[in-house]
Amino acid sequence: MKNLTDEFNINIENPTYEEVVDYEAFSNKPLLEELRNKIIQNLIDNHINSTKNLDEFIKTEIDKTLEGYDISNVERSYLYNLIDNEINGFGPITELMEDKSITEIMVNGPDEIYIELDGKVVRDRSVSFINDDHIVRTIQRMIQPLGRTIDLANPMVDARLEDGSRLNAVIPPLAIHGPVLTIRKFKEELANIDDFLRSGTLTPYMARFLEACVQAKLNMIICGGTGSGKTTLLNVLSSFIGNDERIITIEDAAELRLKQNHVISLETRLVNYEGQGEVTIRDLVINSLRMRPDRIIVGEVRGKEAFDMLQAMNTGHTGSLTTMHANSSYDALNRLETMILMAGMEIPIKALREYIENAIDIVVEVERLGDGRRRVTNISEIVGFKDDVIELKRIFGFTQTGLLDNGEVKGEFILEDYIPKVYGKIKSHGIDSLKDIFENR
Repeated sequence: MKNLTDEFNINIENPTYEEVVDYEAFSNKPLLEELRNKIIQNLIDNHINSTKNLDEFIKTEIDKTLEGYDISNVERSYLYNLIDNEINGFGPITELMEDKSITEIMVNGPDEIYIELDGKVVRDRSVSFINDDHIVRTIQRMIQPLGRTIDLANPMVDARLEDGSRLNAVIPPLAIHGPVLTIRKFKEELANIDDFLRSGTLTPYMARFLEACVQAKLNMIICGGTGSGKTTLLNVLSSFIGNDERIITIEDAAELRLKQNHVISLETRLVNYEGQGEVTIRDLVINSLRMRPDRIIVGEVRGKEAFDMLQAMNTGHTGSLTTMHANSSYDALNRLETMILMAGMEIPIKALREYIENAIDIVVEVERLGDGRRRVTNISEIVGFKDDVIELKRIFGFTQTGLLDNGEVKGEFILEDYIPKVYGKIKSHGIDSLKDIFENR
């Protein structure tokens, strides 16, 4: 076993962030919020629409509302920006949507808004909604250009916004305590392997090994919990695919952004108002096999499509990549079994496990640790069976060794004293860049 952290001087320090986001406070902030709410309500009562001169209308409404109040020009400008955001932007969360350092926005209630920043979830007290109806109106305004709606008949929506951000909203009666809005922001600048190395997500040895696995067309699963960075890692690994290959990506909401020349992106479709027209991940996986793919990349496997994905891997479509929600590598394999059995496939469990063992080469486990930083905590290969259960052998790993006083996680990356079976497959593809890792040590 070899400690990689010291050798490569990986920086695993966690940046700090204040518990409460600071913002410019006015001495009469409560009054400004009261006036904002009054102006917004006037706009709603007057059924403001795009046929009016919005700029002049907003100024007129603000002037009428502020008569008799001692409001400075700075505060008046502040109010105008809030109302402008309400009509031309995303309401109170407009500035959060524009802030590139924020990766996720979570609205749990009118004055209960959280953001993810530097991997940590903190409460943002700088913005608020008037009430639950205000949240619902904001959601409706965000999804209306997409041809979607949210109401009592359709109390849940999952959609991709025009900028690529992923929106999920749930309202009563499904959301018991009021509407809930979650937005995973679209990143204009894609993470790359160098970003992972700088942030200490993995080591150079691990990066080179994963690159070789992709280039050798090994079938790989990336597993981890919610928000652990599975899709980001999938996007980075996909960048190692050759530019001469035909790649088909399949997702619920298109988040992968491959830069190769020959990429076909497929996206699922929900049922329409008549309960028809649904196109599932499974439908797209089955159809992709007729499209002469060199690679099939499924954003996330979580249902009946698992069997079709394994079929593709076992019938010549090597180099396939996908992600799964699972807390560990073994849990990912167990979930694969469960998903296939729940799909109604009448396959003996032993035969099913042999099918999985033949299809999957590498399982990569990624985790968001307690300090918010993301780590590749395990890279394992399937090596056969032990007591009729699929056996995994760890190649690389990350072990937590403690916590600092400020909550930062201490740990070390490990290279196991083991030459993986897949190393032979990698060398058979003419890739000899891993000799110093597995032979010369």
